[in-house]
Amino acid sequence: MGRFRRRKVVPFRSAGELDAMAAAGAIVGAALVACRDAAKPGVSTADLDEIAETVIREAGAVPSFKGYQGFPGSICSSVNDVVVHGIPSPSVVLAEGDLVSIDCGAILDGWHGDSAWSFGVGGLSAADADLSEATRLSMNAGIAAMVPGNRLTDVSAAIEAGTHAAEKQFGRAFGIVDGYGGHGIGREMHLDPFLPNQGAPGHGPELVVGSTLAIEPMLTLGVGETTTLDDDWTVVTDDGSRAAHWEHTVAVTEDGPRILTLRP
Repeated sequence: MGRFRRRKVVPFRSAGELDAMAAAGAIVGAALVACRDAAKPGVSTADLDEIAETVIREAGAVPSFKGYQGFPGSICSSVNDVVVHGIPSPSVVLAEGDLVSIDCGAILDGWHGDSAWSFGVGGLSAADADLSEATRLSMNAGIAAMVPGNRLTDVSAAIEAGTHAAEKQFGRAFGIVDGYGGHGIGREMHLDPFLPNQGAPGHGPELVVGSTLAIEPMLTLGVGETTTLDDDWTVVTDDGSRAAHWEHTVAVTEDGPRILTLRP
């Protein structure tokens, strides 16, 4: 008798569990909106961190990031050439024209929501506006690939294709940040599988109804190479170019992709 091989799938949740994740995600969305609304010249990233933590805790949730592997903040606040994992600080004071990426997570009833977006303090330069929008469009392309029967790297390939489509749309090149990407999520913030933001389609575990992933492209106006600073968290572009980061927690459903981190 032949040996049966178990089909490898991206971990999945029940409909009720997805609703619970969406409740956590809605709190994340509210915290992100509060940070964007408060992000004015003269405001520090520590101020934004306090705002986000207040929103999360007043909603009955807990910040996912605070204390995670020693991280000191409730948000990652990444400004200009910082790609991800910027530590909130009273010494990082926002100025007109800054490009800010805020990444935020919350735990509600044991379930995680994780989301990020980029925005300008006041007006953005044309290049920075194109960069942020290209990153958002790349994320949306990945979200659209969250359908039953696709493989993990079908999402990766869709994100990469979205980036190249944005390059044509905006008439400029974007660097895909090397070595960083999305991830599984559920009762832990970071779960397997790792989701690259580029690559050939048709590989990796299969997406099934209820599969959940955090989809998070990171693009730059220059190269994709980065360095982590001595604080062991802050990731900056090697060429000093500006970076953008967008992220949603997304589930596969029979009716199409479901974003679990909607913003009010």
